Amino acid sequence: NSSESHNCAKSILTSDRLQIVVTLSEFFNETWEAANCANCLKNNSEGLSNSTVEFLDLFNKSLTCFEHNLQGQTTYLSPNNYTEVCKNCNETYKMLNDLYNNLQRMNRQGGESGHSAHLCIDVEDAMNITRKLWSRVFNCSVPCSDTVPVIAVSSFILFLPIVFYLSSFLHSKQKKRILILPKRIQSNASLVNIQEKYS
Repeated sequence: NSSESHNCAKSILTSDRLQIVVTLSEFFNETWEAANCANCLKNNSEGLSNSTVEFLDLFNKSLTCFEHNLQGQTTYLSPNNYTEVCKNCNETYKMLNDLYNNLQRMNRQGGESGHSAHLCIDVEDAMNITRKLWSRVFNCSVPCSDTVPVIAVSSFILFLPIVFYLSSFLHSKQKKRILILPKRIQSNASLVNIQEKYS
């Protein structure tokens, strides 16, 4: 009976004591939600979104670049010297990082998937792996463009008190203190003598 199909399905799914089918279904649904998997798909979930495909393609290019530049170094350089990787893969890494930042920005506004939350776990894990390799393993650091202005402003602020005290010292008139000695009151003995004269 079609009207009883829902109850029939429910009784079959919950027929065993552990309700293993329901438990597994809930586990996979919770994992799907927690990992934000829908954010990697198109609105109708037909396949990966264009931005996800572009990101994963660039991610694979970055890993290929890392591997390609490591092959020539490991034989004759120390493991801590990865200058070739940093130099040759800088452009690819920068493009991947910029794309990831753009995806984050787009995702906050809804993005291709229509879900506004974190990026899907595949994209976030891929970027975390790349950043860890780039900064910790290869020790490639991108110089900050704000370093010079920050140092200049900090130096100016630290130098301000010196300028203030120096200018106040030079512009203030240095007056010599003239000590005025107070007139002393005559001693009691002289007062007694004066009183004796008049008495």
